[in-house]
Amino acid sequence: MTTAPSAPARLAGLDLFRGLTVACMVIVNTPGSWDHVWWPLDHAEWHGFTPTDLVFPAFLCAMGVALGLSFPRTVDGSAWTRIVRRSLLLIAIGWAWQMLARPGLADFRVFGVLPRLGLCYGLAATLAILTGWRDQHGKVHLGARALGIASIALLLGYWVLLSFVPVPGHASGDLSPAGNLAGYVDRIAVTTHHMYRYGTDEAGNIVYDPEGLLSTLPSLVNVILGMLAALLWKRDPARATMRILLAGIALAAIGYAWSFGFPLNKKLWTSSFALWTSGLSAILFAGCIAASRSAAVRTALWPLDVLGMNAILGYMLSLLLSLAALRTGFQLWAWNGLAALMPGNPLLASFLFALAVLLLVLALLIPLHRRGIHLRL
Repeated sequence: MTTAPSAPARLAGLDLFRGLTVACMVIVNTPGSWDHVWWPLDHAEWHGFTPTDLVFPAFLCAMGVALGLSFPRTVDGSAWTRIVRRSLLLIAIGWAWQMLARPGLADFRVFGVLPRLGLCYGLAATLAILTGWRDQHGKVHLGARALGIASIALLLGYWVLLSFVPVPGHASGDLSPAGNLAGYVDRIAVTTHHMYRYGTDEAGNIVYDPEGLLSTLPSLVNVILGMLAALLWKRDPARATMRILLAGIALAAIGYAWSFGFPLNKKLWTSSFALWTSGLSAILFAGCIAASRSAAVRTALWPLDVLGMNAILGYMLSLLLSLAALRTGFQLWAWNGLAALMPGNPLLASFLFALAVLLLVLALLIPLHRRGIHLRL
C-alpha cells in the first residue's frame, strides 16, 4: 500500500467522511417499509441513542471542517454575500422540498434538515469571523479560544434553559415531548401547524420539532467543533490525525458522562448529545483521514468520494427518488417483490430497497463527478 501526500489525504479524508454521512442518510431515509426497519437504522424513540442518531450530527461536523479549512480568508462585502447566499439557498431548497412533498401552506413545515444546515452554516461562519483575529495582510484566522468558549457557553446555556426554565403546566426540568422548553418555543414561534407532523406526544398532539429553533443552538456546537478539528489539521498535519482522535475520545467520554444527568436525546439535541456525537464524529473523521492515506483504500472507497463531493445533490436526489417511487406506486410494488423473495425476513427486504436507492443515486452522480460537475451553493 502506498501513502498519499498529506494535503490530498486531508481532502480525501474529508470527502470520505462526508460521503459516508450522505450514504448513511440515504440508507436511513429510504427504507422499503417504515414498519420494517432494523433498530440501528432508526432513531431512538426519545431518550437514548442509535447509530442513525449520529448521521446528521456527523454531517454538521463535516460542514464545520470544510468551513474551518476555508480560513484564513479575506473578509469583505463579497465574503458576507456568499455566506448569506449559501445560508438562504440551503433554507430555500429545504422549503422547496417541503412544498413538493406536501403542497400547501396550511401545514407547511418551517424547520427541517436543510433549513438547519443553512442556519448552522450562517451562524457558524459569522461567529468564526467575529471572533477571529486578523494578520498583517488583513486575513481573518480562526480564534480557537473564542470558539471553545462559545461552545461551552452554548452547551451550558442550553442545559440551563431546559433544566431550570419551566414550561406552563409542567415542572422545570421536564424533558418529556410536551414538557420541554425547546418544543414550547417552537409552538409559540411557528404554531403546531408548521412543525414536524410526527413530533407528537402520547395523545397524538404535535408538540415538538426535532430540527426546531432553540435546539439549533447546541447543534451549532457540532459545526464549531468541526472547525476546531480543521484548525488542528492546519496547525500540524503530521500529528493532527492522532490529536483529532484523542479529542474525539475525550468529547465522547464527557458527553456520555453528562448524559446521566442530561440524557442523550437527538430530538432535543441535548448538550450531552452534542458532545457525544461530536466526539464520535471526530473519531470517524480521524479514521477517514487515516484510510485515505492508502491508495488502495481510496480506490476501494471511491464511491464515498463521489457522494462526498456532491453531498447536497446526492441527498436531494435520494429524497426526490423516494418521493417519486412512493407517488407512482413503485415503492409498494418493489417492496412487495422483495418481501416475496425473502419471506420471513422483511427487515432485510426493507434494507435492500434502501440500498438500491443509494446505488441509483450513486449511478446518477458518477457521470457528473467524472465531468467535474459538483454542486456548489
